[in-house]
Amino acid sequence: MKRLISLAIFTLTFGLSGTAFAADAVSADAKAAYADIEATFGIVPTFLKVFPADGIAGAWAEMKNFQLNPHTALSNKEKELIGLAVAAQIPCHYCIYFHTEAAKANGATDEEVREAIAMSAATRHWSTVLNGSQIDMQQFKKEFAAMMKFAGDKAEKAKATAPAPKKKS
Repeated sequence: MKRLISLAIFTLTFGLSGTAFAADAVSADAKAAYADIEATFGIVPTFLKVFPADGIAGAWAEMKNFQLNPHTALSNKEKELIGLAVAAQIPCHYCIYFHTEAAKANGATDEEVREAIAMSAATRHWSTVLNGSQIDMQQFKKEFAAMMKFAGDKAEKAKATAPAPKKKS
């Protein structure tokens, strides 16, 4: 019933011509997105073909302007290693394959790939311990701050007591 009321309000507000205009605009946006995808990849992969046409322009813009963009704060290699770590935890076999190959194409070594996967496992492990044990968040933050201060102080002491580099003659 609520859907019928919403549809009636939409139709009365925007009219049928407004609805037709929006569909035409989405269709033009979708066509432009598909053309750009093909220009970028040489094909329109099935996973992008099956995405709803009404949303493909936005989905493609996000992928192209963020994930594939080499001018973001994170390098493409770093973004793909993060994607791989998340994919390993979801788990998504398609995503694991995609992000592994993309990470390697962006310069990741086999060791970096293995380390990203291991880091995702370690994070999941400690998340399970922390959440399952219901560790108090404020106490956790307090202890973490103390740990970081200790590590920083220790690094400063080591730096201060390190022998000076030898000068070349």
